[in-house]
Amino acid sequence: MSKSEPTESKSELGEFLQARRAAVSPAAAGLPDTGRQRVPGLRREEVAALVGLSTDYYVRLEQGRGGRPSESMLEGIARVLQLDDTQRQHLYHLAHPRRRARRRVVEERVSEPARNLLETLTVPALVMTRTMQVIGWNDLACGLFTDFAARPDHERNNAWLLFLDEELAARHRDWEESARGTVGILRMTAGEDPDNPALTALVGELAVRSETFRRLWAEHHVFEKSSGLNLMRHPELGDIDLTYVAWTTPASPGQMLVTYTAEPGSPSAHALDLLGSMIAAERPASSVRAADTRWD
Repeated sequence: MSKSEPTESKSELGEFLQARRAAVSPAAAGLPDTGRQRVPGLRREEVAALVGLSTDYYVRLEQGRGGRPSESMLEGIARVLQLDDTQRQHLYHLAHPRRRARRRVVEERVSEPARNLLETLTVPALVMTRTMQVIGWNDLACGLFTDFAARPDHERNNAWLLFLDEELAARHRDWEESARGTVGILRMTAGEDPDNPALTALVGELAVRSETFRRLWAEHHVFEKSSGLNLMRHPELGDIDLTYVAWTTPASPGQMLVTYTAEPGSPSAHALDLLGSMIAAERPASSVRAADTRWD
């Protein structure tokens, strides 16, 4: 990553292991309370003993000098550190870099089928890359978040907007949770594609300009965007509770279509209906496809 990126030292693998063992208490790992004063989490020698490794080798692993650990060894570490499926996948990406794709598929344009689907949706929807870059949107998404078409390319990124745009950040009632999840997605992407120049530039800028981003990045939390709850606060319509779902296809693995829906008949659904009416009143029908010029 860039020189501006927050680091502790050593390797990405080592930093991830350090962060994860600090999050596991001795009691959770089944170790007795010795009464000794200690730092939070497990010590290196405790992890090594529970996995069945020498302390020397585990120390070298955290220092980025452990070579290529076997799958059984990684599985043992994942078990002791109580990693979930997403964290386990990230561990394998970091430990086996040769398994990463050698050729990056840069997908900066929305495919024709995705564009057609986007225009027919009656709920807010975005198309994003794995670096959180917004490359497609519909009018409802612009009304809910921001006018993406009016922004320069580098600002058309959900992570950039969340950390560096105060107006957009204020629309997230669960800002801290949204911020942590967003950083987790970027961490996951960094493990899969560490040499991505767009990601390097984005993380560098956010690290320089946002203390909160630096703190969250240092946690080494990873997150796979799939579905969840977005608690929004629209400046004119008030609180809106939305369920998001991220859709991916084998044809465009580097992109995800994210839809935002409200519970039928709820105040949030009524607010989305009002938002659609407001947009229809403000924009002529000929402007519905204006964003196409951003995709071609």
